[in-house]
Amino acid sequence: MKELLSDSVFFGVLISVVTYEMGVFIKKKWKLAIFNPLLLSVLAVMGILILLKVDYTVYYEGAKYLSYLLTPATVCLAVPLYEKYELLKQYTGAIMGGILAGVLTSLVSILVCAWAFGFTHEQYVTMLPKSITTAIGMGVSEELGGMVTITVAVIIITGVLGNMMAEVVLKLFHIEEAVAKGIAIGSASHAIGTVKAMELGEIEGAMSSLSIAVAGLLTVVGASVFAGLL
Repeated sequence: MKELLSDSVFFGVLISVVTYEMGVFIKKKWKLAIFNPLLLSVLAVMGILILLKVDYTVYYEGAKYLSYLLTPATVCLAVPLYEKYELLKQYTGAIMGGILAGVLTSLVSILVCAWAFGFTHEQYVTMLPKSITTAIGMGVSEELGGMVTITVAVIIITGVLGNMMAEVVLKLFHIEEAVAKGIAIGSASHAIGTVKAMELGEIEGAMSSLSIAVAGLLTVVGASVFAGLL
């Protein structure tokens, strides 16, 4: 069985898609934030690889093809933004200010954590792109000399936590404006958080989609500056 799976080019794609769909089913059935489909999928894939004693490299040989869809998927998030273009023009200043605040908060928080916990420079720059989409974050981490695989893990964890906790945080701080909700979610937890924003409403989804692109660009510049602070 192990040899059959190892020799299959589609092994990685198959278990990734199947476990994710199982996660979606579980989330729809029980509707609990902890049952995030991506989180469940990650845990399930880890369990399968350990149970079958399949090396990660074997799994990745098939699963890597899914990563090719990251960039076009991110670009497609521009569709809901286009549909709310008039709203963007109306609140341009507030939107851009909100995204900038989100990016600076992310970078400053990592800098503070690095000082507090004694990160090495490599560990520090690995964490800097935590709040932007994987397609951009991988490039930022590699350019700054970080550990790309760890960066990917941190980005995913950030997105999953944002997806799970978004509604709780919004209620806690009494954030009721749809534009503000979208900006907050998108600039903090990128594409995975945007899924939650789209569940909240069209405006939230559109603003969160915009935040992914703008926050990514600002982080590329900001991370290069902050990398020199430690």
